[in-house]
Amino acid sequence: MQEEKLIILITAIGGGGHGEQILKALKLANNPNYRIIGADANPNCLQFELVDDHSVLPIASDPSYLNKLIELIKRFKVKVLFHGCEPELKIFSEYRDQIEKLGVFLPINPKEVIDLCMDKEKTNQKLIELGFKSPRYQVVSQKSDIDLIDWFPVVVKPSIGGGGSANVYIAQSHNELHALADYIGLENNSIKFVIQEYVGTPEEEYTVGVLHDMNGEYINSIAINRLLSGQLNIRMSVSNNTPRSELGKKLVISSGVSHGYIGRYNQVTEQCKEIAKAIGTKGAINIQCRLVDGVVKVFEINPRFSGTTSLRAMVGYNEPDILIRRHLLGEVITKDFEYEEALILRGLTETKLDIPKE
Repeated sequence: MQEEKLIILITAIGGGGHGEQILKALKLANNPNYRIIGADANPNCLQFELVDDHSVLPIASDPSYLNKLIELIKRFKVKVLFHGCEPELKIFSEYRDQIEKLGVFLPINPKEVIDLCMDKEKTNQKLIELGFKSPRYQVVSQKSDIDLIDWFPVVVKPSIGGGGSANVYIAQSHNELHALADYIGLENNSIKFVIQEYVGTPEEEYTVGVLHDMNGEYINSIAINRLLSGQLNIRMSVSNNTPRSELGKKLVISSGVSHGYIGRYNQVTEQCKEIAKAIGTKGAINIQCRLVDGVVKVFEINPRFSGTTSLRAMVGYNEPDILIRRHLLGEVITKDFEYEEALILRGLTETKLDIPKE
């Protein structure tokens, strides 16, 4: 008798975000009993070509989003639900009980972890409280707050959200900070900004995955030593005009598109494991950091699957597949299982689609 298909819904699979990454990872799992449904707000979503069936969902801020999502779950008899963007993660977290009552496996972190990590001010504060070496920071809401900063260079970023390094800037002096405050309309902007110490060098930047099961049991960890070269991988690059030569000749902010050398990097992952455990992770978490004098300094934590999920799956570290196998298929997953080490690079590809005639 043919085994019944496991229906998996992945939302926001377009746009190059982590929804597409989860889709690619599950395709790499090559499980014939997975039936993958893809959803996106864009009716011309390229990734619809990669799934078994698809549907258009409104954007997460649409008042009808939750009802449309539930309709989709019921129509396809969905058993596993993955979010593909952070606005949807917030909704899934808020309405978790309602979604899970439909018999859906929802592999997201506890609400308190999600709320903590999506606020950079609270994340910095919590890491310091827990004894970890977080970069210095200052939340600013008016120009006079800038005068409190006496450690340059700094990174200016939104305190809430800002995935993919959106609205992130470098400042190397008070003059640059004041000019930047005028540029972003600091005192008239509804967005709260945090000023964070720029630390380390681009050569020692890592994106680190630490995976726990949904009961909080540690499974494994992995790191990518990011290669920051070219427009695809760099958000901003400026000459270092400060006296701090230890930071290198260039000050670099990475983009949301990561690639590089993938491996265990014990010196980095061991410290990140402690961080993930301390904040109560249950599920996948992604830590953005630099290694400075042997110490991991975290500048951001994403409480979700990473934008490098498919790269990790390519070396045998397939997080969405692991959680399905662990919780729904009853498999025993070996702690710290082996995976390959590799250099994985990304580029752009083009796809030609036939336009249906009216």
